[in-house]
Amino acid sequence: MAKLYFRYGAMNSGKSTALLQAAYNYEERGQRVVLAKPRVDTKGDDQIVSRLGVTRTADVAFAPGDDVLEVFCAERARVREATGSDIACLLVDEVQFLEPEQVDDLLRIAILEGVPVLAYGIRTDFRTTAFPGSRRLLEVAHSLEELKTICRCGRKAVFNARTVDGRFVFDGDQVAIDGHEVTYESLCGACYLAESGGRLS
Repeated sequence: MAKLYFRYGAMNSGKSTALLQAAYNYEERGQRVVLAKPRVDTKGDDQIVSRLGVTRTADVAFAPGDDVLEVFCAERARVREATGSDIACLLVDEVQFLEPEQVDDLLRIAILEGVPVLAYGIRTDFRTTAFPGSRRLLEVAHSLEELKTICRCGRKAVFNARTVDGRFVFDGDQVAIDGHEVTYESLCGACYLAESGGRLS
């Protein structure tokens, strides 16, 4: 039976790079993959962007409210018609931005459609609160795998701290895509608590 995999880590843990490497590995063996991302993730427009500088256009983008199973099945039919080949794997970047019902569809794709789903994302926001999509993945994914990165102090980073104009902030909307004013830094628990004055949410 195909499975739903959730591969998570703090910012800069190489999630998008790992996704692109997985896609390459499938394709090197002559297998077809579908790359997807949530439309909420506007960084790179329709591109999956690795911080190492590697990019690739996503095949589909899931908008809020989309029936993910229906979108996937339409893309699968398109690929079959165009190439005569089936889809070997669905790879989803920035999966934390999906709605819980859309994550349920990822599970349905694995179980009912027999296509493995590799979902990459972060667990919590800058306030240490779980994203709804990530929370649902922690509840239903067959396999959980942490991708590790390090804090500025050298310890394992587990939190994603937000900075605005170079200053750490601990209030605001859950989603703010990093750009000119908003950036993120991966921190260990000790460094996060030092910056937040002991605050966790």
